[in-house]
Amino acid sequence: MTPAARLQAAIEVVTAIIDERRPAPDALKTWGQAHRFAGSGDRAAIGGLVYDALRRKASSAYVMGADTPRAIVLGMLKRERGLDADAIARLASGAQYAPAALSDDERSRLDTASLDGAPAHVAGDYPEWLDDAFAQSFGDARAEEGAALASRAPLDLRVNTLKADRDKAASMLADLKPEPTPWSPWGLRIALAADAKAPPIHAEPAFLKGLVEVQDEGSQLAALFSGAKPGEQVLDLCAGAGGKTLALAAMMENKGQLFATDDDKRRLAPIHDRLTRSGARNVQVRTPKSVHTEIDDLKGRMDLVLIDAPCTGTGAWRRNPDAKWRMRPGALEQRTKEQADILDRAVSFLKPGGRIVYITCSLLDAENGAQVRGFLARHAGFVAVPGADIVQAAGVPEGFAQAARLSVEGTLLTPRTTGTDGFFVSVLKRS
Repeated sequence: MTPAARLQAAIEVVTAIIDERRPAPDALKTWGQAHRFAGSGDRAAIGGLVYDALRRKASSAYVMGADTPRAIVLGMLKRERGLDADAIARLASGAQYAPAALSDDERSRLDTASLDGAPAHVAGDYPEWLDDAFAQSFGDARAEEGAALASRAPLDLRVNTLKADRDKAASMLADLKPEPTPWSPWGLRIALAADAKAPPIHAEPAFLKGLVEVQDEGSQLAALFSGAKPGEQVLDLCAGAGGKTLALAAMMENKGQLFATDDDKRRLAPIHDRLTRSGARNVQVRTPKSVHTEIDDLKGRMDLVLIDAPCTGTGAWRRNPDAKWRMRPGALEQRTKEQADILDRAVSFLKPGGRIVYITCSLLDAENGAQVRGFLARHAGFVAVPGADIVQAAGVPEGFAQAARLSVEGTLLTPRTTGTDGFFVSVLKRS
């Protein structure tokens, strides 16, 4: 397919997403099934255009003066891909399989329009109803923080220190040109161009042999900040597919005991193969058969309870831009209730002097600092470790403390300041 034909295909997919309220992966799959002539490179390029359009949906529509799928995709070429009006006109030429030629108004807007005077939620490309929440978290910097969430994320890998060091893993992946991540001691980063197809990491020998796992640097740091130590008794209460469980097992050097569970057994399904591949031997997976009963024997025994809490996922919008436009106001209220319930539940598993590490992939204070303040008000026997102390104990490189947002409740990472996905980490110690 020509670049122009790929652009027209992207407009068609975005039309299906907006007009039919379809999830982006579903719309892309349906388009691919109906156009089987499109090769894997074509589908990857079309997917890249679609996701970039969703990342910059609000600002592209503002620039073009219309919120149609065509306007959003054309505006994205200027906003995200940096193309000028002449380059866009060569793609939208009206030729066979290409989008219709630019109108005079479209050409004028691509030449002259800017985001000067745009509302914060437009410049930051997030839903208008979230503007108060973003203002509470970031104040006047909310547009910049939102805009950083609208850029494409790199591909980050975590080196499994049970099997290799970072240099060995990097040498096995040399053809992908990985670079060490700036903050995580275990991270490798593979830069991706705007229209690049993601490399097949799952087919690499380094992955198949358990030397690396796909994991954003922010998620790696969240595990690092837990301070898990060899010999401890640790409960991963919301383990899901096991990303942080694997990181904790490596930190513990296969010593002590790590229990992994999740209220939804379907989310736990991938963890078994991942543990086998990783060489982690100190992990017990407790798959729930009925509510909570499979871990009742752990009460009062844990040095550390890790809560990778269910959240709105605002910190992961770089990887899932479709989610921010599908999110509804009721989701925030539902998530904050779930988070409070899980925090309260975690208390019974701790021994005296133990700690809860509370993690979200959210940037919203309602799910982060406010959640911690609420927990401390309900549980007088706990204190929050200040963010500066969390960072210092983890031994991350100099400069991180200036890049991250540190508070008395914990540590906040954002794409704008730390170059990672958005994560919040709080350490709550029991006296």
